[in-house]
Order: sequence, then C-alpha cells, then structure tokens
Amino acid sequence: MVSWFRRDSKEPSPSTPVAVHGPLEMHRPWARAAHDPLQGSTAGAFLSVTNRGPADDRLIAASSPAAEHVELHGIKVVGAGIDMRPLAKGLAVQAGYTMTLKPRGYHLLLQGVKAPLLKGSTLPITLTFERAGPVAVEFAVEDPGPIGKDVLSEEPHHRG
Repeated sequence: MVSWFRRDSKEPSPSTPVAVHGPLEMHRPWARAAHDPLQGSTAGAFLSVTNRGPADDRLIAASSPAAEHVELHGIKVVGAGIDMRPLAKGLAVQAGYTMTLKPRGYHLLLQGVKAPLLKGSTLPITLTFERAGPVAVEFAVEDPGPIGKDVLSEEPHHRG
C-alpha cells in the first residue's frame, strides 16, 4: 500500500482539535488558497478526524456556503497522471483511529467556489457523519503548494 494513500492511523493526532463533536475530533483543517485568484472555481480541503468512541462512523457528505457543491474524493497515481474519483459511500472513520484527508489522497473537492480563497482567510465547511451528524468546521486557507503536474514531478517514482 502506498503510504500517502493510507487513511487510518493508530497514532493520536499531534494537534489540539479545532472542533469536537461527540467522539469525533477535527484536527488541522486547511484548504488550498487559489493558485490563480482570477481563474478556477475548484479547491481542495484537508483535515484529520480522530474517532475516540467505541463505534465506527462514516463521513458521508460535506457542504459550504462558499461553494456550489462539495464532494469527497480519492486520488490514485496512475502512470504519469492521476485518477480522481468521488467516493459515493463516503469515508470510514473507525473507532480508535484517525482518518486523514490530504493532498495526493482522500480530500474534499469544492466545486463552483464563489470567490477566490485567499491565504489567511477561513473557509466554513459542514461535515456530515453517518452517526454523529453534522459538524461545522473552519478551515484555514493556506498556500496551495504543488498542484497537478507539479505534484507528480515531486514524487520519487516519477523520472522525467
């Protein structure tokens, strides 16, 4: 299994949770600032969710007033490109584990972003869990970092 694609970890999250909802803790929520504020209406958002409860849960949906639609997505590197797909069944958050959404793996894809996401601002997103229900989380907007082909050129398996 490719390590960056792994979504669960027995290790506790290293940060203080920014939101707690029942047994679920949200850690380090962030979104990519607009690479070019004048173009593009999509954005990626990331965080870790720790389930301290005795029962599994599932992240089944997300929404934001800043976007027309938010989807749960997974990325898989395929040759020199990537294959990105929506996750219709959501993402499991197993009891006693941390599920991490991060670049080059599972993430939230905001579509139809209504205004450019500027570094230093915040982005409200409501995460909906199967058992715990909805939880509002403020995502810090940070530098976008490498995106698209720039990401692939950083990967150690890519030679070219």
